[in-house]
Amino acid sequence: MARVLFVSNGHGEAAIADRIAEELRALDPAVQIDHLALVGRARSRYMTDVGPQRAMPSGGLIAMGNVKNIARDVRGGLIGLTLEQRRFLVQARGRYDRAVTVGDVFALLMTLAARAPVTYVGTAKSVNVAPYGPIERRVLARASEVYVRDEATARRLRAQGLRAEAPGNVIVDLFAAADDARADAAVRDFTPAIAVFPGSREAALEDARFLLDVVRRVAQRRPALGAAVSIAPMLDPALFAHIFARDGWDVVSDAGDERMPFVLRAHQRTVARAWHGPIGPLLSRVQLVIGQAGTANEAAAAAGVPVVAFERGNDRKTAWYRMRQHGLLGDALAVFSGEPDAAVQQLEALLDDAPRRARMGAVGRERMGGPGGARAIARVIAGRLA
Repeated sequence: MARVLFVSNGHGEAAIADRIAEELRALDPAVQIDHLALVGRARSRYMTDVGPQRAMPSGGLIAMGNVKNIARDVRGGLIGLTLEQRRFLVQARGRYDRAVTVGDVFALLMTLAARAPVTYVGTAKSVNVAPYGPIERRVLARASEVYVRDEATARRLRAQGLRAEAPGNVIVDLFAAADDARADAAVRDFTPAIAVFPGSREAALEDARFLLDVVRRVAQRRPALGAAVSIAPMLDPALFAHIFARDGWDVVSDAGDERMPFVLRAHQRTVARAWHGPIGPLLSRVQLVIGQAGTANEAAAAAGVPVVAFERGNDRKTAWYRMRQHGLLGDALAVFSGEPDAAVQQLEALLDDAPRRARMGAVGRERMGGPGGARAIARVIAGRLA
């Protein structure tokens, strides 16, 4: 029986790894698929989670010289965790027929310690915002296959002597889930319907409070506007409901409804409903996304839905992360002020500007590309295992 080890270094990256693993398992049901999450605690559906895992204070956001988050994680045990993970990979030598890295070049360096042929799936770097540098390319050359997120980046790497391909953006596949008719109820009677994506990291709860406050303010002047609030699978809806009640929302809970665990009321009407399920069904039903998320924001852009993020002083993603996302998505993403009154004003202006929203949707589809990457990558991996 063939054995494959996936190594990821991010929450979105772990989800992408699971999506490729799903396709790989469909092609070869007998394959043993393990997963080492370098960042956070994974909850894989199609892989067996192995090795040392621990949530860090930054939620994994330590790239681009983010000294503050690096210091917080070092105090939280990052160095010890990294050494434990490397030790696990060294001890795994000879146990796997192939390894798959999903993430950045650091994750690839870690994976190489297992001394198995490596398929690299790059998720963040792009010529649109941050090309692979000379040192990174030397590391990429050690992978058996290199897959990147867009064809422009693949062309640049090929011109620089690397074999690189872009068979499709796996993020697009990640949320191309089967439709769920229950999402109709999540946006029922909302015109326009907005999706709220607070993300899945440590700051998700505070971001949700801010985003819902903006929605509540806008809804005062737009009596039909409403939102579906996405609560990531690893987060507890009851905690969100408790905090929203403290913020003055009238919270109507329904513990028996796993998809819509609670409703938020204000101004004597329903303003928002919680959605505890895949975001794909929401994206086909909303006219706008406001979110502090990473991968989910990109998925919205891929679906042609305009996306708004906010510059918040306590946003742990910080300015560099939003800058990177804006570079990747271009005009598909609008970044508004994190000051509540200004945020409301800018959001209302966008809601009144249908041509701009249409342009944002078109740019998102163009920047993110088409589906099919997960199946194409899985097919190559399966072929290498045969």
